[in-house]
Amino acid sequence: MLCSKIPQALFLTLLALVTALSTHAQDSHQDYISAHNTARATVGVGPVSWDDDLEAYAQSYARRQARGCELEHSNGPYGENLAMSTGDLTGIEAIGLWVNEKVDYDYDSNTCRVGKVCGHYTQVVWRNSTRIGCAKMECDNGGTFITCNYDPPGNYIGERPY
Repeated sequence: MLCSKIPQALFLTLLALVTALSTHAQDSHQDYISAHNTARATVGVGPVSWDDDLEAYAQSYARRQARGCELEHSNGPYGENLAMSTGDLTGIEAIGLWVNEKVDYDYDSNTCRVGKVCGHYTQVVWRNSTRIGCAKMECDNGGTFITCNYDPPGNYIGERPY
């Protein structure tokens, strides 16, 4: 009887570990960089690299926002993208939300479609932004808050991202 319970307990433990690792694996520095660089490569923009100072800034701000979990910009010196969910959200999923705004960006007119938002996308692919730092926090309400900061910042009026 004991022998039949050990494999089941081991299986459940391994399943929980794999699930936790697969979620965490989508929040590593390299995951954030790769997701950004994939989007940037599709429009011929060079890669970004990780910056520890930007990460520290993002972590500090994410900690403060985790109390209310509201999408309010820090108004700091960097470019910034924010994402929030009521449950778990990975960094890769957050970047996917921002990159999906590409369909609402018209390069020829350098504008978003009427009634749409595309500034998160244009920040991701902003040619002059070469360093990023991101952070993820669990909100007090069980949701997730993710921020990525960019240096130099992008989204200057009248300038194209690439």
